[in-house]
Amino acid sequence: MILYQIVVYLWIQIVSMSIFSDNIRHLRVQKGFSQRQLAQELIITRVRLAKYEEGISEPPFEILKRISQYFHVSIDILISVNLLKIPIDSMLTMEDNRILLPITIDKSGKDYIEILPQKAKAGYLSGYSDPEFIEKLQQMQLPFIRQGKHRAFPIEGDSMPPHREGSFIVGRYIDNISEIKDGRTYIVLSRNDGIVYKRLFRKNKKENTFLLHSDNSVYKPFEIKASDLLEVWEHVCSFSTKEFQADDMDNQSIREMLLQIRKDISKIQA
Repeated sequence: MILYQIVVYLWIQIVSMSIFSDNIRHLRVQKGFSQRQLAQELIITRVRLAKYEEGISEPPFEILKRISQYFHVSIDILISVNLLKIPIDSMLTMEDNRILLPITIDKSGKDYIEILPQKAKAGYLSGYSDPEFIEKLQQMQLPFIRQGKHRAFPIEGDSMPPHREGSFIVGRYIDNISEIKDGRTYIVLSRNDGIVYKRLFRKNKKENTFLLHSDNSVYKPFEIKASDLLEVWEHVCSFSTKEFQADDMDNQSIREMLLQIRKDISKIQA
C-alpha cells in the first residue's frame, strides 16, 4: 500500500512538472521572448530557465511565485492545466491571482450560466478550477441576466427559507471580497465547509473575517476568514424544479411559531 502511494505521488509530480515545463515555454513564446530575455525579467539564469522548460529541474516556491506573478497566471493553473489546450483568454482571474475560472460563451459572445447539479455538488470543491469539470456542466441562458459571470448552485436543507431542496440559486461571481455587502446573501465555497448559501456580515475588517448567518434561526451563525474563501457568488435570482405544496407555508408558520416559543422559554430561564 505504501509503495503504491509513493508511485502515485511520483507520477503526480512528473505530470505536474511536464505541464509546468510546457506552460512556461508556451507563455514565453507568446510574449515573443527568448530564454535569455525572460530569464532577465525573472532574475534567474538562462540555464536555470532552460532546465525548467525541459522538465529537468523543479523551481523552488519563490521562483514559482515570481513566474506566476509575472505572467498573471495562478500557480494552480501553471502546474495543473495545459495552457496549450485551454487558452487563458477563456478564463477569469480571481482576486490575488489564486485561481482561474473557465468562462463558456456562445457564438455571439454571451456568457452561459453553468448549472451545478446536486449529484456533482460533492465534486465541485476539487473541480471548481478545472476547465474540463466546468465544461461538462449543463448550461443555460437567461435573457434578463447580462453583465458578469454567473453560475447556478443547488440548495439543500431548510436553513435559508423560502428556498428548499430542489431550488437553485443563480449567483454572480464576486472577484473581490470588498464587493461583499453586509446583509446580502451569497453562495460561498470554502475548503472546510464546501458550498453553502448564507447571509454574510463582515465581523472584523482588521482581521478580514465574516459571519455567515442562516435565515432559519435554528442554525447558529459561524465565522470564516477571507483567506479561506475560494469562491463567492452573489444571489441574482433563483428557480425551483419542484412545485410548492399547499401546506408548505403552513409548515413554515408552524416552524416559526415553535422558534418563537423556544425564544420565549430561553428568556424565562435567563
